[in-house]
Amino acid sequence: MISLTDSQKIGMGLTGFGVFFLFFGMILFFDKALLAIGNILFVAGLSFVIGLERTFRFFFQKHKMKATSFFLGGVLIVLIGWPIVGVVLEIYGFFLLFRGFFPAAVGFIRRIPFLGSLLNLPFISGFVDKVGESNTMV
Repeated sequence: MISLTDSQKIGMGLTGFGVFFLFFGMILFFDKALLAIGNILFVAGLSFVIGLERTFRFFFQKHKMKATSFFLGGVLIVLIGWPIVGVVLEIYGFFLLFRGFFPAAVGFIRRIPFLGSLLNLPFISGFVDKVGESNTMV
């Protein structure tokens, strides 16, 4: 079992609440207050889980500057008050930031009994194969 420090436990809670508020904000027709709270909690939780220095290094690597600018720009636009535009930018930035993790996630999900067979369905497998391909970070 993985042991977590107290700050990492707090970070997991903050990240979980952030994802909940983001999801709930989208369900309630892009409520800007819930989305803003979700964004702040998500970024704060991520900082607690992996540490401030590692968070800074992850977001501000030279090859990830485009993705970081889209993600953090989307957060800023949500905070300003344009939630739909901000969320679209955030989602694009999120996929650019974390696309290196998608092949590992797809490989892990394919080993889970029910989900693996679900990912092998004809109309889903083509999309999952493209997402699961290993590609270089631009």
